[in-house]
Amino acid sequence: MREKLCDGGKWIGALVRKRSVERERTDFTDFYQRSKANCLRAVLAGVADRTLAEDLVAEAFARAWASWPKVSRHPAPAAWVVRTALNVRVSWWRRRRREVALVDHDQVQPGGETSGMDENLLAALRRLPARQREVIVLRVWLDLDSATVAGVLGISAKTVAVHLSRATATLRAQFVPASRQEIGL
Repeated sequence: MREKLCDGGKWIGALVRKRSVERERTDFTDFYQRSKANCLRAVLAGVADRTLAEDLVAEAFARAWASWPKVSRHPAPAAWVVRTALNVRVSWWRRRRREVALVDHDQVQPGGETSGMDENLLAALRRLPARQREVIVLRVWLDLDSATVAGVLGISAKTVAVHLSRATATLRAQFVPASRQEIGL
């Protein structure tokens, strides 16, 4: 019986497919374990709620697994996950914008856990324009180069540099030590 299955190619084909799936599963598991914390921090910077950020990242990783052959070839798969999570948030918001009152939707929840991140920094990041916030998250937190960030966001590398410069200048101005402000520096 085994020879007939082998001669017809069915047994060999099933074995090759199984090895391919196992390799993809291993690759994705490694990627997930390496990237989950960074992706969660990046999405958490954009949304005020840790539970929502966790849900968005879980959804994005599920979509990454569903498209793993394509996502694994992406120049920055972690950036793909973050972008997907943020897009899921926008889609969710658009579907529900007429149903949900948006009073204080960007405010940090009292007592919310932020994985050890500075609440003042997170609040300052949330006040930045969306594109500047995305550039900071991808360029600084995920440590992607400008060309990769430009590709992920669909803008030029020079535009990335402009947004990064403006965002860092805004953040620097908000965090100047009191002693330097007093003497006019």
